[in-house]
Amino acid sequence: MPNRTYITAEEKMMPGHKPMKDRLTIALCANASGDCKIKPLLVYHSENPRAFKSHKILKEKLQVMWRSNPKAWVTRKFFVEWVNLVFGPTVKKYLQENNLPVQALLILDNAPAHPPNLEDDILEELKFIKVLYLPPNTTPILQPMDQQVISNFKRLYTKHLFRRCFEVTESTNLTLREFWKDNFNIAICLQIIDQAWLGVTTKTLTSAWKKLWPEAVAEMIYEELEPGVSVEEEIVSLGKSMGLEVEERDVNELIEQYTQELTTEEIQQLQSQQHTEVMQEIGFEESEEEVISTSEIKEILGMWESVSQFVEKKKHPKSCNRSCI
Repeated sequence: MPNRTYITAEEKMMPGHKPMKDRLTIALCANASGDCKIKPLLVYHSENPRAFKSHKILKEKLQVMWRSNPKAWVTRKFFVEWVNLVFGPTVKKYLQENNLPVQALLILDNAPAHPPNLEDDILEELKFIKVLYLPPNTTPILQPMDQQVISNFKRLYTKHLFRRCFEVTESTNLTLREFWKDNFNIAICLQIIDQAWLGVTTKTLTSAWKKLWPEAVAEMIYEELEPGVSVEEEIVSLGKSMGLEVEERDVNELIEQYTQELTTEEIQQLQSQQHTEVMQEIGFEESEEEVISTSEIKEILGMWESVSQFVEKKKHPKSCNRSCI
């Protein structure tokens, strides 16, 4: 919720779980023609939230690739899995269905979760994917998803969130405080994420490539913008209908609140976590290598000798029925 709402002020004094401080990280990806949105990667702090059980949610059926760690950070391991399990197969299917050459260029900024040698980790059947890394410190200037795609997604998320709050408080006896504290959870959040990502338009997605690839964008035919109020105005209107003190500047502050890059300390923590994951994987692989003792080797050799003697005796059977293999 925007910082100036009475719910925010109240939450700051409340002990225990604070829904507003609950955090997730989502990675968005789409192509330059705006007609292929990739299933997002979503990282949450819990692998199996309680809300999944009560709402009977199956993670494999979600419209996001679900992963978890305590910080809700995208790690290199998660990112590589997303490339191999989601991005690659989706792009390959899209290219084949549109009779396009099976070639793809994945453009990345230099975020800590993007391995510099990503192509080495791509599965053999997906080697048609090439990776291009943008120069350092150019993400706000060139990275397509940073050119209004992420901010528009957040605006739509906030609009659908406010609409859900409004509809619930209008149709039930719940107050906004009660809904927010006891009924809003990650399951509802996922529904709103689906709505918001679906609502990001082709025009937004294609326009995002203007700075990086102007020639391609110039050829696009944009859909006409429908006249009407802005998303911010809709959010403010819904907020005021619920008695919230909210203005457009509050909405814009909320949208921009989490756009900052990770701090040096956070990057160090993330790198340390990723290093630990790598070492754990190496340790697991080593532990899987079973050591065979001398006595076991002798036992195996003895069994092999008995089998050899049996085979030698039966080398020339007089007949063989249909059951012989």
